[in-house]
Amino acid sequence: MTRISVIVLVDARGWVLLQERDEHAPLSPDKWGMVGGHVEDGEEFEPAAYRELEEETGVHLEGGLRLWRAETFQYPERDEPFDYRVWVAGTTLTDADIVIGEGRQIVFVAPESLVGLDTSHSCRHFVTELLTSPTYRDLVDGLAGAPPASGGASRPATREPSHRR
Repeated sequence: MTRISVIVLVDARGWVLLQERDEHAPLSPDKWGMVGGHVEDGEEFEPAAYRELEEETGVHLEGGLRLWRAETFQYPERDEPFDYRVWVAGTTLTDADIVIGEGRQIVFVAPESLVGLDTSHSCRHFVTELLTSPTYRDLVDGLAGAPPASGGASRPATREPSHRR
């Protein structure tokens, strides 16, 4: 079974970090998804989460991620299910702190904007569940009053992620 480790960072506004995948993505091309990917042979889920986060966003963390969900997930277009681990953390990072290592863009997205995005099946499933969970509220509450990490301005609340059609 394919093993996947993904990360959802949540900022103080409650916005979640998502990646717009490009046409070269092996799964769910041209859709919005979570940062992360395949766990390599011989690798454990947690180190894979940190590796994927750094490869895709340039963000290097040593600790701080917590396992939120371990679940077998079935994509409608795939025969075999995937073994997912979803890691979460609150963050003071902003869009300005993210270096795009993969995909078209990686930005913090307002929860209400998710309905207008063409998301992958896994993103729709996991992020929707996270947003209605006590874990999400705890992450946001834990960041109340925290200044952005870089001091840079994040994009305004009215700006939507750019959409490619």
